Formats: sequence, structure tokens, C-alpha cells
Amino acid sequence: MLTPKDCFVNLRGLPFHYRDWGGHGRAVLLLHGLASTCHIWDLVAPLLAEDFRVVAMDQRGHGQSAQVDEGYDFATVLGDAEAMIRHLRWERPIVVGHSWGADVALELAVQHPGMVSGLIFVDGGTIDISSRPGWTPEQAREEMAPPIFTGFTPQMMRERVESSGRFGPNAPPETTEAVLANFRVLEDGTIQSNLRRENHLRIIDALWNHKPAELYPRLDCATLMLPARQSTPDAHERRFRREESIARAGSLLRRSKTVWMEDSIHDVPLQRPELVAGAIREHITGGFFD
Repeated sequence: MLTPKDCFVNLRGLPFHYRDWGGHGRAVLLLHGLASTCHIWDLVAPLLAEDFRVVAMDQRGHGQSAQVDEGYDFATVLGDAEAMIRHLRWERPIVVGHSWGADVALELAVQHPGMVSGLIFVDGGTIDISSRPGWTPEQAREEMAPPIFTGFTPQMMRERVESSGRFGPNAPPETTEAVLANFRVLEDGTIQSNLRRENHLRIIDALWNHKPAELYPRLDCATLMLPARQSTPDAHERRFRREESIARAGSLLRRSKTVWMEDSIHDVPLQRPELVAGAIREHITGGFFD
């Protein structure tokens, strides 16, 4: 498998980490979701790099990028992505975002029209938590807060991931390593999330004020939506809400297309990388973003 270069750059006075997968052709920037890292793209990126120029970045507070306690509003975070694009000297790349990363990409494209040539939402880009019936900001913070893994060791986390079966029976080791990349090992041998709990909650607060439906009509580029869904009975309600939000987005976006990632979990870039990479490749080479 292709080996990326792990790179570090100072952007706007802060250190940022990114994985440069090389490649040639259309430039593609990959953004991870909340409490994740650039490693969620470790199985998708090498497939894309066969045809495109690919970079995956760690957003602030995540992975090996700047550990700061400010700047988790969308205006600042999208500025980080803008600075990365300028550092790479790219002109109008396609920006692919997973989960919260898709919402960062949406804000970026709206605030800087013409800077990107296309957006790809991978099970994201439609997060509007304030519209959920009965929810308050306090409830959102409580329900979306990160799990606590106090006392967990890397081996305990490894066993937890592998025994869950969430990535399938024949999941490659990269899936477990991508999950472990979300944590740092402390002096006592236990793990702690790279994204501090307080900063996780700051991002939830920013999401509360994020109104994607108000942003869609302002986009001047094509948008490909790759939402995940499952057919299991326990996923019925979530599936209905997802289908409703995707339909609404499609009706408001000037130029969009939806390709459902069937029988897929939220972390579909790790679960089904070939499916994700194939859909992205097909639409870039097919001229959807031209």
C-alpha cells in the first residue's frame, strides 16, 4: 500500500499535521470529523492517490495538530482549512469532509466562493442539532459529549475495537490503528483522547449555531452527498431522519447529487473504503465538478 508523508506546517501561528499521499491530477483535501483524525482516511486516500493529488489534515485540537483551547467556532476552523490550501498552493481543490468535517467544508465554500471546485459530504454536511425536537444546548452537550475511557490502555482499546465487529469480520489492521490514533498514551500507560473534552464541547456549541439549510443556496459549486444508511430494524428511525435531511439538502443545493452508501456505518471511510473511493473517483473523472 502507498506510504504517505507525515508533514507539519505552521498555519496562522499554530502547528498543524497532515498526511501527504502524493499523486497527480485534481487536488483533493480530506477533512475528518469530530473527535477523529486524518487517519480515518488511511484506507480511502491511497485509492484516491492513484488518480488524484491527495492530502488529509488533522484539524485543530485533533490528532497531532495544535492543542489549543480556542478557535473551535466555524469561522476559525474553516480558516485553518483555507490556510492549508494556500500552503499547498492549490487552486480550487475538491474538499471532502466526513461528518463534522463536511460541515467545515460547507462553511469554507460559502465563506470563500470560488476557492473550491466541489464539495463531497461523507455522511455529514447536514448536521443541524438545534432543529431536533425538544433539544436544548445543554441536552446537545450531554448527549453528544465524548465517552470517558479513564483507565483504558492501548491494548484494552484495541480489544474493544476488534471485538465490536463494527468494521466487519475481515477488517484490516488499519481500521483499529485509525481508532487508536484518536488517543495519546499518558505516562501511566493509559490513554486519553487527543481532543480535550472541553474542546469537544466547544465544537458542539458551534454546531448548535450552524444552520446548513441557510448555507446551501449560497454555494456556487457542485456538491456530492455520500450518506450512510443501514436496513436493520434498530436503524429505522435514524434512517428516516437521515433521508429527510438529505432530501431537504438536495432541494436547497443548486447542483447536487446523492449516492447512498448502503449497509454502511457512520465511519464508512474505514468500513467500506473501496465504496467511498469509487464514488468519489467516478464523479471527479466523470466531470461532475467541472
